[in-house]
Amino acid sequence: MALMIPDVLEESCATRQALERLAAKWRVLLVYALLAGPQRHAELRKRLPDITQKVLTETLRGMTADGLVERRVIKDTAPQHVEYALTELGKTLQAPLAAICDWAIQHQPTP
Repeated sequence: MALMIPDVLEESCATRQALERLAAKWRVLLVYALLAGPQRHAELRKRLPDITQKVLTETLRGMTADGLVERRVIKDTAPQHVEYALTELGKTLQAPLAAICDWAIQHQPTP
């Protein structure tokens, strides 16, 4: 069976749309962080110290809207406690991302 490669240059291509959603640097890194399990906003900031609070919040909102991340309210009263977790759809990214990691390790430049 031949490998079918979609025309990712076409704007309507589903693969292109997925790549555009995942291409943002922080989205992929947040998926990696959340593969360890549900985490609160502060925990994610510690794991990704270079991300600003604003960008983290915006990225998590976008990933929630895309169905990759779920926002869970742990404590409803002030101060509110919220944690983020990958949805079942978000968890399906583990295998493709692991393949990219394997590729990167196999093809890293030698010093």
